[in-house]
Parts: sequence; structure tokens; C-alpha cells
Amino acid sequence: MEAGQVSSAATRRALVLTGHLKEIDKGSSLVVRQPCLEYSPPELNSEPAFDIELMQGLLDGHDAQTRTFIFNLMSESDLFVSRRVGRRVFLGADYNQPMEVQRELTMKRIQYFLDRGVFRGWLTDDRPQSALRMAAMFEYIGLFDHSLAIKLGVHFHLWGGSVKYLGSKRHHDKWLLPTEEFSVIGCFAMTELGHGSNVRGIETITVYDPSTKEFVINTPCESAQKYWIGGAAMHATHTVVFSQLHMNGKNEGVHAFIAEIRSPDGRICPGVRIADCGHKIGLNGVDNGRIWFDNKRVPRENLLNSVADVTPDGRYVSNITDADQRFGAFMAPLTSGRVTIAVSAVYQSKVGLATALRYALSRRAFALSPNEPEVLLLDYPSHQHRLIPLLAKSYAMSFAACDLKRIYYNRKPEHAKIIHVLSSGYKAMFSWHNLKTLQECREACGGQGLKSENKVGQLKAEYDVQLTFEGDNNVLMQQVSKALLGDFFTSQKKQQPMKGLGLEHMNGPPPTIGTNANVRDVTFQLALFRLRERDLLVKLAQQVRELVSKGSTMANATLASYQLAEDLGRAFSERSVLESILSVENSLAPSPEKTILGLLRSLFVATTVDEDPVFLRHAYLSPDQALSIQKEVASLCREIRPFILSLVDAFGIPAPFLGPIAFDWIAANSWDLEEARS
Repeated sequence: MEAGQVSSAATRRALVLTGHLKEIDKGSSLVVRQPCLEYSPPELNSEPAFDIELMQGLLDGHDAQTRTFIFNLMSESDLFVSRRVGRRVFLGADYNQPMEVQRELTMKRIQYFLDRGVFRGWLTDDRPQSALRMAAMFEYIGLFDHSLAIKLGVHFHLWGGSVKYLGSKRHHDKWLLPTEEFSVIGCFAMTELGHGSNVRGIETITVYDPSTKEFVINTPCESAQKYWIGGAAMHATHTVVFSQLHMNGKNEGVHAFIAEIRSPDGRICPGVRIADCGHKIGLNGVDNGRIWFDNKRVPRENLLNSVADVTPDGRYVSNITDADQRFGAFMAPLTSGRVTIAVSAVYQSKVGLATALRYALSRRAFALSPNEPEVLLLDYPSHQHRLIPLLAKSYAMSFAACDLKRIYYNRKPEHAKIIHVLSSGYKAMFSWHNLKTLQECREACGGQGLKSENKVGQLKAEYDVQLTFEGDNNVLMQQVSKALLGDFFTSQKKQQPMKGLGLEHMNGPPPTIGTNANVRDVTFQLALFRLRERDLLVKLAQQVRELVSKGSTMANATLASYQLAEDLGRAFSERSVLESILSVENSLAPSPEKTILGLLRSLFVATTVDEDPVFLRHAYLSPDQALSIQKEVASLCREIRPFILSLVDAFGIPAPFLGPIAFDWIAANSWDLEEARS
């Protein structure tokens, strides 16, 4: 064979794929283009380390066929295709388009799904399996575009969920099917300019006019304008208005009303003013708006009355006499947003990690000595340390998210508290993790991470809002601790054991941590996490009681103890996540999957301990033990390194949802491709 020819078909395919081979019209010969560096895409040099399909099933938890269906549906339309590289197609929203274009595309994509019957049963089918099927679609739609997922979430979860769970049969019969069919487009008017997390303090006022049997809704001051209302600026025809209900001179607290804000032909209704919130740092495919109400009249039947009602003659009636309990009953059904955000955050962290880790498996930098190949990025210990612990956390959080979904979509009345507490803690924990992960992945991809087409940098701006909507994360962690503290005080007052929220470990003696910090030992891991949670709860209770004994109110004492409260919220959430991954691991027979999950679990624990100063601050570990655990992080990263490609492939994210650098970053930047574009 002459120099420059290639005999191996496998080698030929590899060189063509990497852009190093070019067919020349010289008979059957192929001339090799001189490679500039030693390179091949990661999938050419790897065999699966375990059953990837099995692992993906564990991570997703349900509805694999539904995910494939919605992905294929998107792949069939140019409405979803952002770029073509050779034979490879990439799906993704173009966040660099003007806001108006992004909004228009969002509605076109919704219409595309609507025309194909995707939304059938989303509100009218009450079976848990239908809700899980809808959740699977949301997760994959969110992989494509945050704006599209949020636009649908506002319409179905917030507007539709309010009608379904805060309303009664009269509302269901009138509104649910039109909502599925988009003949009614809904939005959710809770947040105000002056009140976000503090829903109890909203200022919109509604009174009842018995002469016309109508409610009259008013925005009494500028801080009461409804703000950040997704869908209000352009498309929504109706909204659920959260307002203080004043009856016969008495404020009965926050209630929810259905109000029409646009006619079917798009005209703004009398008694309503709407303004656009304008351009945002992300999420510009959603038309966020501001709403003012000026003596807006709605029929008496438009009060969502599952908790309380008003009779035609103007009497206020409710089976719940306590105002605080009534407010809690109104808020209880509205946890779907936190559940959805928590799950979405984990999926987006997977997008970042799959892109950055695949890139690190083929990108090289620096040689350790002259005349040697440059080193793969992922073979640098520092690169392993910055990405692999985040991978372990995303695995652990995936299993916890699946557990949260199962509880939520199979919920019973007795599950209300655990759903509230878990969704609050996980929404905060997972969205913080997502933003940290995307930042690390952006940096780990170097300059390529700045390119919009590679998605990682763009996702940071798109998902930053997760830390704010559906509750500020720090406030949510304090809500978690407030619930734990309430149960602790009740248990002590009644001299009864703790029950629920996973706090049964509080009933026995405190776990002991030996002098040997074996972070890979399950017993040690559980003992350490439970010790932290138990001790922080006891310390929080002691501090609150001490402040109360000195004259502080319970509310002020709790506020003053915010640092302990937030530490406790994280401790509760991380202990719950640990138990979720351990439950999955224990469900497996001895296998490669079980082994790798054990390594990931240990790395999740070791990294959590290494990053949280609480373990040293409160002396749960000695400095020597903490140092030993820190060293174990590096050791676990080295052990997990050979399995990285299989681990990210088991995320199951279809290739078109990732950026081009996750595959062949040389081909994606080649001159041949540039010529093909022009």
C-alpha cells in the first residue's frame, strides 16, 4: 500500500468522523490529511462499563417510551432544529433572537404539540400514571427550551392546577377541557411588585357586591400590581387572581378568583390594565406582564371554592375556621411548581455535565514532558475534582427527584406536609447545584463554553431564575427548618416519638462517629448525616427557646436563628438525598451498576462533608478526619474516571439536545462546515 492510503475500514471511518480524512478523486484511494493533534471523539474509544439502559431507567424513573415519543416529535420539525453538523442534527432554542421572535416561536411550538394531541388528558385524566407521563414530557421539553417548558407550566400547572385543586366541579366542567385545548389560555396572578415569597401579605383587594352577585377586584396601590405574570403580556385570556377577600368589613385572607383579562380576539378587557415586563437576562420566550385591576367585576361563581365560599346573599362560609389553617389549605395544592423546578434543575445539570465531560474526554492540553502527547483534560486531577463530584451529586439528586415525583403524583392528604418540606428543600438544593454545575462546566469548556451553540453558558442565564421563582431559596430552607422545629416541639410537648419527615432517627440515642472516618462505609455515612441533622435541630430549638425566655417572640426568635435554620434545611435535604440513592442501590443485586452507584454515593457524601463547614464548626468530625475525607474525594474521582463516558451516556439525554463540542469539536469548527453553511 502506498504512503498516505488507509486500509482499515474502522480507521477510515474514524478519520472521516474527526475531519482528518478527505476523499480525493484518485480511484479508490483516500489521502490522509495531516492531523494537527492526537484526537478522536470519545465514543470511538470506549465500551460501556455497565448496562447503560438499565441505569438510565433508574435515573429517569418512569415513562421511557413517552420521553422517546416527545423527542422524536421535536426532531421531525424545523421549529426545534437549531443547527445541522454533517448528518448530525442539534435541537435547541436560539436565545440570541429578539425577544419578540422568541415569544412567537414559543407559541408556534405549543401549537405544533397541540395539533398532534400531546396535551390530551393533561388536566382531565386524574390517574397518577397520566400525571407522570405529563411530567416526563415536561422534562424533555425543558431539555429543549426553558421558555417553552415555563409557558406550558404556567398554563397547565399554575393556571390549570389552581382551577383543578382550588376549585370545585363547577370550575372543572367549565375550564379544564378548554384549557387542554388552548381555547382558554391561562396565567397565574399571585406575585406582586411589593410581595413575592410573602403571599399572605399581598395587597390586591376583592369585595363582594350582593346586588349583582359579583366580586369586585382592585389594585389599591402601585406595589399591589401583579408582577412577573407569565403569559400576561401577550397571550393569556384568563388569570387566577390571588387577593385579600374583604367581607362585611373583615379581611378573610387570601383567596383565588378567575378573571378574564383578554377577549378571544386579543383585546384587553374593561377593568384591566396590562404592561410588559420587558427584556430579561433569560427566559425571553415567556411574555411576562404586569396587571392592574380597576373595579374588575367577576361572577360569584368565579371564586375558587374548595376551601371557602360566599353565598349569593353575601355570607362567607368555610369548614376551616382558623385563618392560618385556611391559608395553608389554599397554598397546599400549589407545590407543583417547586416539584417541577427541582426535577428540571437536575436535568439541566446533566446537560452541562454531559457536554463538559465528553469534551474533556477528547480535548487535550499540555504535555508532561517533551515529545509526549498532550494530556486529556479529564486526566488532570484538578479537572476531575471540579466535575466528577458534580456528576455524583446529579446522580444522587436524580434518584431523590424520582422519589419526590412518586410521592407528589400519588399524593394523599397525609402526604401534604412531606411534599411541602421535600419540595421546598429540593427546589433550593437542586437549583443551587444546577447553577454551580453550569458555571463549572462553562469554565471547564474554556472558550468553547462561551459559544451559544454549546448551550452551557446560555443555560446559566436561562436557569438563574430558578433560584428566585416559586420561593427564594434561603427562605425555602428556613421553611424546611420551621416544619422540623414544629414537629420537634410538638413531640417534646406531648412526650411522643418523632414520626414522619424521615426524623425517626431522632428517637434513639445519638449516632456515634468513631475515630476512623471511613467515608465509604454506609453506616458511617448515615450516622454522620443524621448526627448533623439531629444536632442542628436540637441547637435550633435551644437557641429559639433561649431567645424567647429573654423576651423575644417566637417569630423573632426564629428569624434571629436564620443561620442555624438554613444549615438545618440543607442537612435535612442532603440526608434525604443520601437515603434515596441508597434505596436504589439496595434494590440492585450485586452488579457493575450497584458497584458504580456505591462509588457515586460515597463521592456525594465525601464532597458534601468537604464543602460544608458545619461538620468542623460543630465538631462532628475532627480536623484529621476532615482531612482524610478530603483526600478520599480525590481518590474516588480517580476510581470513577474510567466510567465517565458510560455515566454521562446513562443520563439518556438524546445527542441533539447537547452542544456540538460534546461530540466532534474539530468537525464542528471545521472550514468544510463553514463552506457548507455559506
